[in-house]
Amino acid sequence: MAPYEALYGRKCRTHVCWAEAGQKLLSLPDMLKGTTEKVKLICDCLKADTDHQKPYANLKREEIEYAVGEKVFLKVSPRKKVMRFGRKGKLCPRFIGTYEIIERIGPLAYRLCLPSELKKIHDVFHVSMPQKYRSDLSHVMHVEEIELNPDLSYDEEPVEILAMDSKVLRGRSIELVKVKWQ
Repeated sequence: MAPYEALYGRKCRTHVCWAEAGQKLLSLPDMLKGTTEKVKLICDCLKADTDHQKPYANLKREEIEYAVGEKVFLKVSPRKKVMRFGRKGKLCPRFIGTYEIIERIGPLAYRLCLPSELKKIHDVFHVSMPQKYRSDLSHVMHVEEIELNPDLSYDEEPVEILAMDSKVLRGRSIELVKVKWQ
C-alpha cells in the first residue's frame, strides 16, 4: 500500500473531492487517535523486522578499535576504469600507506597523520577505512613516488620494453609487447 494509505487508513483523494457522497466525515480527535494507532502499529512491525534481521547482520560484523600512535594502511576506494598505482581493475592495490593515528574523534572516526602529498584529502576517516598494519616491509607502497593531478589521477609513462613477441591468430600477426611502467 502507499505510505499515505498506511498512515491514514484510506486512499489519498484529490482536493476536488475530499468528502464523497454518503461518506461520514470523521471528527478530528477520532482521526488523530486512529492515525496514532496506525503509526504505532507500523513502528512495532518495523521494530520486529529489524530485531529479526539483527542477529544475521551481526554475524560477520566485528568491533574495530585502534589506539593512538598505531600504524595503519589507508583504503583506496576503487573506481571503474581508473588507473591507480600502475594497475587497473582488480589488480590495483586496495591500501596505501602506512600512516599513524593521531587522534580518536569519536567511536567511529580517527584522524591520521597524512604526508604533504595528500594534503588535499581530509585527514579524518571512518573506522572502516584504515587497516591495521602488521610490520612487513613488502606491504608498504610509498605515495612520494607518484605525482597526483588535482583530480587525484596520475600520468604513467613506460620505463623500458622488456620483451617483444609476434603471435599469429587466424592468419593475422599480432605484436605483443611487455612494458615495464613507471
